[in-house]
Amino acid sequence: MSENKFLSDLEIARNATLRPIEEIAERAGINVDALDRYGRFKAKIDPAKLRLPQGKDPGKIVLVSAMSPTPAGEGKSTTTVGLADSLARAGHRVMIALREPSLGPILGMKGGATGGGYSQVLPMDEINLHFTGDFHAITSANNALMALVDNHIFQGNELNIDPRRMTFKRVLDMNDRSLREVVIGLGGPAQGVPRQDGFDITVASEIMAVFCLASDLDDLRERLGRITFGYNYDRQPVTVADLGVQGALTLLLKDAIKPNLVQTIAGTPALVHGGPFANIAHGCNSLIATRTAQRLADFVVTEAGFGADLGAEKYMDIKARIADVAPSAVVVVATIRALKMQGGVPKDRLKDPDLEALAAGIENLKRHVHNVEKFGVTPVVAINKFATDTPEELDWLLAWCAREGVRAAVADVWGRGGGGDGGDELAAKVAEVVAAASPSDFRHLYPLSLPVEDKIRTIVQEIYGADGVEFSVPAIRRLADIRKNGWDRMPVCMAKTQYSFTDDASQLGAPKGFTVHVRELIPKTGAGFIVALTGAVMTMPGLPKEPAAMRMDVDEQGNPVGLF
Repeated sequence: MSENKFLSDLEIARNATLRPIEEIAERAGINVDALDRYGRFKAKIDPAKLRLPQGKDPGKIVLVSAMSPTPAGEGKSTTTVGLADSLARAGHRVMIALREPSLGPILGMKGGATGGGYSQVLPMDEINLHFTGDFHAITSANNALMALVDNHIFQGNELNIDPRRMTFKRVLDMNDRSLREVVIGLGGPAQGVPRQDGFDITVASEIMAVFCLASDLDDLRERLGRITFGYNYDRQPVTVADLGVQGALTLLLKDAIKPNLVQTIAGTPALVHGGPFANIAHGCNSLIATRTAQRLADFVVTEAGFGADLGAEKYMDIKARIADVAPSAVVVVATIRALKMQGGVPKDRLKDPDLEALAAGIENLKRHVHNVEKFGVTPVVAINKFATDTPEELDWLLAWCAREGVRAAVADVWGRGGGGDGGDELAAKVAEVVAAASPSDFRHLYPLSLPVEDKIRTIVQEIYGADGVEFSVPAIRRLADIRKNGWDRMPVCMAKTQYSFTDDASQLGAPKGFTVHVRELIPKTGAGFIVALTGAVMTMPGLPKEPAAMRMDVDEQGNPVGLF
């Protein structure tokens, strides 16, 4: 594979030989009548139709997280895929459980979410663009709800909904800053009731969160019914169940809720389903997909978005509270490049060897690694190797991990994945940790009995390293509202920049002596958590000056061009 090392991800994916999806299903132990095929290489699985041997223990979960992301790249999805392929090479029955990509970042700047190099999930172009239409279904369900709400107000407003106190927005699966604040209903009485509104990106929608936390179709319907979309003139919450449309929303999602089956370049089965962002939502793939993978495999390699301060914390305190999906090991992905950038090296100088910058940036990784231990789970550092890494830099990082008592391995899964041996050492260390793990060691960061403000304070002090938290006046008012409505026993979902432990994206490394500023609290009563918006984080991102879309096209045969 080394002679093709400099092919793009798209070229590597195009040169790979995909197996018929029935073959992948057979490898995973999925009976054919549980498949709903979407072409030759994709299918949805109906969990209710799975026929499995009785008495199988649930598969052990390996959660892949990372240090704080930088423009240098960390390769969390690439490591996830490469690790799973290497575990399969070692003879383990393995499945991957990933989130679906959002079009906004793909056409913007982030890139895809299917891995890279020879550690990819395929067909990468289809997964990264429209896949099986799940995000379209979620967008439609979200916007159908708001159309029904505004129609109810227009048609007489029997529920006495106060248009000034709406807490639910329309969504679009695109970065579009122009839609953050809009006014609807203009044009006269026949056009509806004028009110200020706005759009979030689809991955920030509560319906996305509900979709990913529901255990089955009945639970989906119940959670949709519990969504609070606003308040009436008496300042009482109004829910989807009050409007009576939870059944219609469930109907729109009945096919999307089935997990999607695809494959890696090496043929490892992968479930790609759901896609909340970890900086503005809870950042994990769907619970249905995770549980389905547990039923089928002995190892489930899954991923939580961005750094361990965001996705991993939310996995532990939100997803693992809802179901028995606590991880047996957590892989923390790091790169020499990203560590040097955390140490103050600009992106254009990351190729230069710099042990001093590496030592300065290591504090970021150190905080993430020791945060994982606070949940009673053993971390394993995966050093995702880049071609520019020097032996001295890799040896320095391995030695640092050894001094800290942290297991670590270099993983060359971008260039030696796809069934190669690039992740074998990492896989062996992860398997050792999983074998030694005890479910009784796992613990959440805080009890649900804590007041919401104390849950937030615990997260910002224990995970971010802050001195404390400051609440805006609107947030303080919302705290009183949360207590009044009995929502204070829900966990907290922090919405924070992914680039820093602080709420200021420019503060790299592992800062101390700072305060986190909570400007708004949003109860997500269907998902079952309270979102705390901090700093300047946006639930509708914008596009960069030069979007990635500027490089994308199709060739004469209709094949994608410029897609990573």
